Amino acid sequence: MRIDDILNFTSYLESEGRSKGTVEKYRRDVRAFAAWLDDLELEEASGWREYLLEQGYAPVTINSMLSAVNRFLRFLGREDCKIKFLRVQRKAFREENKELTKAEYQRLLDAARETGQERLELLMETICATGIRVSEVRYITVEAANRTATDINLKGKIRSILLPNKLRRKLLKYAKKNKIASGEIFLTGSGKPISRGQIWREMKAICKKAGVEESKVFPHNLRHLFATTFYKVCKDIVKLADVLGHSSINTTRIYLMTSGAEHARQLEKLGLVT
Repeated sequence: MRIDDILNFTSYLESEGRSKGTVEKYRRDVRAFAAWLDDLELEEASGWREYLLEQGYAPVTINSMLSAVNRFLRFLGREDCKIKFLRVQRKAFREENKELTKAEYQRLLDAARETGQERLELLMETICATGIRVSEVRYITVEAANRTATDINLKGKIRSILLPNKLRRKLLKYAKKNKIASGEIFLTGSGKPISRGQIWREMKAICKKAGVEESKVFPHNLRHLFATTFYKVCKDIVKLADVLGHSSINTTRIYLMTSGAEHARQLEKLGLVT
């Protein structure tokens, strides 16, 4: 396996429109695989799964790494060496230490407001009120706020996202205040688009003041909160899948898993223990 193979693979992923985070993740996994393979033949690739198990990686993490490597093998035209995934039974509920509640979300907004972080407060509201991915924040523009909607183009799929009127007014007010006449609304002090890394860091920085565990605070969890709140209102998983941009309803189901505590309460309501 040559270094050029990995470079060509990452260039291929970039040409497909994959996000920088995804490309970096695939590159990292493929490099780890290449380092393990060393002088072995590709036909022995299946041994990597067992190696990862021995190293103590979680099954979900292993399957994620295998997905990257299998994509790489397909790129090389070596699907005959494809590594089988671990069979993991889907959990019936989410880990409670990762479940962000609406009350905790409100505390995060309050903490951002009290510390003068207007951009962060509005950014969290925008992600949570629309269900967009953090990589899709760039589609929140002055033009979109004026039109009430924005088209998001990701991975070759285009979907339209509606912006609630109250959010539109706040976005336009923020843009006017910061002299942003057109284009992206969420910019750094130097006028560049805010990065996902900066969003992540700013959210983590207010956890203590908000009294929310750090394990619950990251941009994608705002998308989860949107999904569960939206479903409670409309009870339409197909519509929710469309709004989130999911190709499969099975992916949407993951977003709707309740916490372990909520699952336990549901079991108690069954009244099957006398």
